[in-house]
Amino acid sequence: MLEVYFPIFVLIFIVTGMALLILGLSFLFGRKFPTRDKLSTYECGQRPFEDARGRFSVKFYLIAILFIIFDIEVVFLYPWAVIYRKLGLFGLIEMGIFLLILLAGYFYILKKGALKWEEGGEII
Repeated sequence: MLEVYFPIFVLIFIVTGMALLILGLSFLFGRKFPTRDKLSTYECGQRPFEDARGRFSVKFYLIAILFIIFDIEVVFLYPWAVIYRKLGLFGLIEMGIFLLILLAGYFYILKKGALKWEEGGEII
């Protein structure tokens, strides 16, 4: 049993050792010139104007969660696209049903206003 997993353990050991070696060498031999600009907070090239621990709107988190959910659902299209010829008509119908459920969820969140950032506009 151990002989089956031995190459994997060796690979993990080598990769961990190389990562630690590279990090150690960069720490020892890397240039360190701390300046005021390098030590300041970086916010997309802008000067920070308030505390980084400030509150975010709940809408930001809601849109982020919805994006992740729909992004993960779309990932299921890739395996289907790879073997769609083997699945035939059954696979096509099954993916059509999957996409209809996905579209129903999308139109549901549009109707509920979950993607409205402000009262005047919509993010689609």
